[in-house]
Amino acid sequence: MNITKENIAEFNKALESKTPTEIVKWAINIAIRPIVTTNFGPYSASILKLVSSVKSDIDVIWCDTGYNTSYTYLYAEQLKKNLSLQLHTYTPLQTASQRDTLFNGIPQMDDPKHILFTEQVKLEPFRRALKEHQPDVWFTNIRKGQTAWRDSLDILSLSKDGILKVSPFYRWTDQQLGNFLSKNNLQNETRYFDPTKVLQNRECGLHL
Repeated sequence: MNITKENIAEFNKALESKTPTEIVKWAINIAIRPIVTTNFGPYSASILKLVSSVKSDIDVIWCDTGYNTSYTYLYAEQLKKNLSLQLHTYTPLQTASQRDTLFNGIPQMDDPKHILFTEQVKLEPFRRALKEHQPDVWFTNIRKGQTAWRDSLDILSLSKDGILKVSPFYRWTDQQLGNFLSKNNLQNETRYFDPTKVLQNRECGLHL
């Protein structure tokens, strides 16, 4: 199925009334090499449970910055085991000690070094993951209301590389996701830290 910038609005309109499960099934049906990405942050269990319930062997991509909290690492292990995730972890080429020495800690957002820092801990590992897996469909948990940029997207969007990004929960609220987790006996983990975002409503770079 050829989804382009010109016709993507039509597909989004058709999926508007569908449930997240129906959206995932539709996308899996047209996918050849689908992936789902996660940061094991708040509500991560929702998208992982949803997608793996439709395709149990889907590749799960995690770009671990190396600065996650101990709670996040424990949460990742728990979900990997409970959901039988096919998890592929990508880490930076540099160690945290190297960066802490060269950057004198995590650079602030207005520090020119923050761009290089983000490249090293998030963008380069993600490009490596894409090169290895060559996905045509990418499931994400981005939602309307998270950032100004995400407000301009929809259930379906295209990455700059032409990958079809599918966000089944795009119009869901925190309360709806919380109910989904409770219904599926899944825990949420809010003690998450992303060193590239600094501010909660700032993009980390992967979705731009």
